[in-house]
Amino acid sequence: MPQSVPAGTAGTHRLCLGAGHRGISVLPSCLPAGAQQSATVANPVSGASPDLLPRFLLEPEDVYIVKNKPVSLACRATPATQIYFKCNGEWVHQGDHVTQHSTDRSTGLPVMEVRIDISRQQVEKIFGLEEYWCQCVAWSSSGTTKSQKAFVRIAYLRKNFEQEPTAREVSIEQGIVLPCRPPEGIPPAEVEWLRNEELVDPALDANVYVTPEHSLVVRQARLADTANYTCVAKNIVARRRSASAAITVYVNGGWSTWTQWSACSTSCGRGWQKRSRTCTNPAPLNGGAFCEGQNVQKSACTTLCPVDGAWSEWSKWSVCSAECTHWRSRECSEPAPRNGGHECHGPELDTRNCTSELCSHTASGAEDVALYVGLIAVAVCLVLLLLVGVLVYCRKKEGLDADVADSSILTAGFQPVSIKPSKADNLLTIQPDLSSTTMTYQGSLCPRQDGPAKLQLPNGHLLSPLGAGRHTLHHSSPAAEGADFVARLSTQSYFRSLPRGTTNMAYGTFNFLGGRLMIPNTGISLLIPPDAIPRGKIYEVYLTLHKQEEVRLPLTGCQTLLSPIVSCGPPGVLLTRPAILAMGHCVEASAENWSIRLKKQSCEGTWEDVLQLGVEPCSELYYCQLEAQACYIFTEQLGRFALVGESLSMAASKRLKLVLFAPAACPSLEYNIRVYCLSDTQDVLKEVIQLEKQMGGQLIGAPRVLHFKDSYHNLRLSIHDMPSSLWKSKLLASYQEIPFYHIWSGLQPYLHCTFTLERLSPSTCELACKIWIWQVEGEGRAVSPGAGVGSPALVGPSAFKIPFLIRQKIISSLDTPCARGADWRTLAQKLNLDSHLGFFASKPSPTAMILNLWEARHFPNGNLSQLAAAVAEVGKQDGGLFSVSEAEC
Repeated sequence: MPQSVPAGTAGTHRLCLGAGHRGISVLPSCLPAGAQQSATVANPVSGASPDLLPRFLLEPEDVYIVKNKPVSLACRATPATQIYFKCNGEWVHQGDHVTQHSTDRSTGLPVMEVRIDISRQQVEKIFGLEEYWCQCVAWSSSGTTKSQKAFVRIAYLRKNFEQEPTAREVSIEQGIVLPCRPPEGIPPAEVEWLRNEELVDPALDANVYVTPEHSLVVRQARLADTANYTCVAKNIVARRRSASAAITVYVNGGWSTWTQWSACSTSCGRGWQKRSRTCTNPAPLNGGAFCEGQNVQKSACTTLCPVDGAWSEWSKWSVCSAECTHWRSRECSEPAPRNGGHECHGPELDTRNCTSELCSHTASGAEDVALYVGLIAVAVCLVLLLLVGVLVYCRKKEGLDADVADSSILTAGFQPVSIKPSKADNLLTIQPDLSSTTMTYQGSLCPRQDGPAKLQLPNGHLLSPLGAGRHTLHHSSPAAEGADFVARLSTQSYFRSLPRGTTNMAYGTFNFLGGRLMIPNTGISLLIPPDAIPRGKIYEVYLTLHKQEEVRLPLTGCQTLLSPIVSCGPPGVLLTRPAILAMGHCVEASAENWSIRLKKQSCEGTWEDVLQLGVEPCSELYYCQLEAQACYIFTEQLGRFALVGESLSMAASKRLKLVLFAPAACPSLEYNIRVYCLSDTQDVLKEVIQLEKQMGGQLIGAPRVLHFKDSYHNLRLSIHDMPSSLWKSKLLASYQEIPFYHIWSGLQPYLHCTFTLERLSPSTCELACKIWIWQVEGEGRAVSPGAGVGSPALVGPSAFKIPFLIRQKIISSLDTPCARGADWRTLAQKLNLDSHLGFFASKPSPTAMILNLWEARHFPNGNLSQLAAAVAEVGKQDGGLFSVSEAEC
C-alpha cells in the first residue's frame, strides 16, 4: 500500500485503509483520528518541478484474455511520485504492482512505470454485472492525473455458425449469393471464403465481392465458378469452418442453326429431303436442360424428270444461191430439252453445192465498194452519237451546282407557309417538290448579290419585304427503290456487315445541298448539313439500325449498352463539315454515377472509344451532345456507332419501358400475358410491336417507365387480384424473375416473362388483375408503346426548317467576332448551347454548327419563331449588324 499521498493543490489528503480484501480507498477526507491510520505527505522527489501535473507517456489499452493466460496492463507517467491501478472502482493492492523508476534524460524529470497482471478469475468474478476495466492514477507534487480506462475481456469464439452457405445449382451468367453468419465471439470473428480450399480474393477477381454481412456474391456465374465453397470465421481464440456448399453452374443446351436442305431422295418424281441441327450452341453442361424440339426435319419434294431434246424434221432445201450452194435447217424442239435433259446431237444446218441459172462465180467490184462505204458511214454516225451523249452529260453535271446555288435565294422567307404570297410583304411560301428533276417556283424573291450577305431584323418578321422574281431549281433525284439500292450496296465490301432487307434502313442520294435520313418510329436520323458534301460530288448515303444479335459488341466489367447500334455510310466518304447522327438512349445521366463513352467500330471490326462524355475531347472528328432522351453525335467520318456506359456507383440507373401484350382472341382455355422489359428507346419498342403484331398480340394499357439501378438485384414480376373463381395461374411459383445481368448488359433487347392463365369455364370472357414489376429492394411499376411518322429520306431544302438563303446570311453575319458580343457566342447562349462553345470555336463556321444542332434537335416540329427571336435579340446588340440595302433587293 502507498505510505503517503502527495499534497494536492486543493489541500492535504489523507490515505485511509479500506476493509476490502485487496484494495485501498482514497477519500477526500478521512474519518476522525483514532478510527483509522493516517498518511503523511512525502517530500517531493529531487528534481521534480513543483508546477507540473503528471503526464502519461503510456496508458493502459484494451486487452483480451485467451483461454487461461493472464494479461498485463502497464502505464508510465512523468513527473510522478506514485502510480496505482484502480479496477472497477477499487484500488489494486500495492503488492500486485511492479514498479520501475527512471529519469527522462531530456527534461531531468522522474519517470515511473507500473505494471499489473489480470487473471481470468478476476474478470469472471464480475462477469455479467459489468465490464471489467482498470485505470491508472498518478501523483506528483502538483496533483493527480487519471489515465484512460482499459477494458479486459475474455476472448471466445463459439463453434456453431448462425447461418451457413447451402448448395445450389445456377444457370450460367446468373448471379449467386452465398450467405454466411459467423459464430458469436469476442472479438468479433473475421470472415474469409475458400473455393476448393483456395482463398477467394475479390481484389484479384472483379466478378466476386463480399458484402458487409459476410455474404459472398458472384456477379455473373461462370463455368469456372463450379466448386465447393466454405465460409471460414476466425479471431484470436480459434478458427471455425462452415459446412462446404457445392455450387454447380449449368448450361442449358441451345440449338445450332439448321443445315441446308439435302438433295431430294429421287432424281425424278416425288421424294424426301431433310435438314438437321445439333444441341451444341451451346451444348448442355453440368446437368443443364437438353434442347427441346426435333433435331431433324423432313419435307416432301418433287424433282422434275429430265427430258432429252430431239430434232424436228429437216426443212425444204433453199433455192440455189449465187454462190452455187443451197441449205436446209432443223430445230431441237421435238421435244426441246428441259429439266436438265441433254441437248440434241448433230448439225442444225445442212449445206450442199448446187447448179442453176442463178449460180454465178463472179462478183461485182462496185457492189463491194458500196458495202464498205455503208459500213464506214454507220461507224461515223455511232461515234457522233456517243460524243453528243457525253457532252449532254457533262453539261448537266456542270449546271447542277450553279442552278442549285441560284435557287437557294428562293428560301428568302424565314417561316414557310402553305399559301402563295398575295402582298408585297409576304415571304416565300411554296415548299419544293423533290419528286421531279426540274422545278419552277414563283414568289417573293431577292436576287443573289456579290459581297457579304446581310439581313434586316425588324419586329415581327425576320426579313423586310423583297422584290419579285422567278428562278428555276435543278435537284438530284431522290433515292432509288430499296431493292436497287441494296443491290448496289451488295457489291461493296462493307455490305456483309449490314442487315439484309430495308426494314430498318433509310437511304438517299445527296449533293452539296445536304439532306436528312430517318428510320421511322425509331428516333434515329442522320442530318447532312449544306456544304458537307463537296460541290460537284453526289453520294449515295445509307442509315441502318442493327439488331443486337447481328453485331458483336464486347462489354467488360460493369459496362452496359445505352443506345441502339447504328451504322451510317458508306465508310470513308469525304465530308467537309460534320454530319449529326441522332439516336435515343436509356440512361439517367449524371457525372457522379456514370462514365459514358461513344464507341465506333473500326474497319478491322474492333470497337474503339472515340469520345468520353464530360471529358475534353482529344479529337476534333467527334463530339456528342447528350440530352434527357437522345444524343446528337457530330462526326466527320461515317461508320458504326454505339453509346456505352459504365456505372460508377450503385445509384446509377437505366430507364426500362414496361410493355404488356396479350392475344386479341382466346380460342382455348389458356390465356398468355406477356410482359416485356425493354430499354427505353424507340427502336426496341418498334421491333416488339412488329413482333407482337405477327403473333396476334395486342397492347394492354399504357407503357410505364421503371428506373433500374445498378444494385445487382433482379427484376421480379408477379400477378395479383385475379378472380380465383374464374381464373387460375399455371405458374408453380408466386413470382418470376429476370436476372440482373440479362437486363443490365443491354444486349438482350426483347426480355419478357409470360404469365399463363387458365379460365375455369369456357363462358368466362373477362379478366381483371394487377401485375407488379419491381426490382428487388427497389421501386415498382406496371406497362405501352408510342409511334412516330416521317419520310425515310428528305433531300435538299425540304430536309431543313431554316431556308437556305436565311441560313447563309445568318452564318456570314455571326461568324465574325464582334466587340459588342453580337456574334455566334451570344446566339449559342440564347439557345442554351453555351456549354459547347469550345467545340463550336474549333470549327471553321461556329454558327453553322449551332444551326445544324438546332435542326437535328427540332426537326420536324421546331419553332422557327423562337429561333428568329433569338437571332433578332443578337441583332439588337449591334444595330448595324443586320441590314439590307435597297441595291441588294
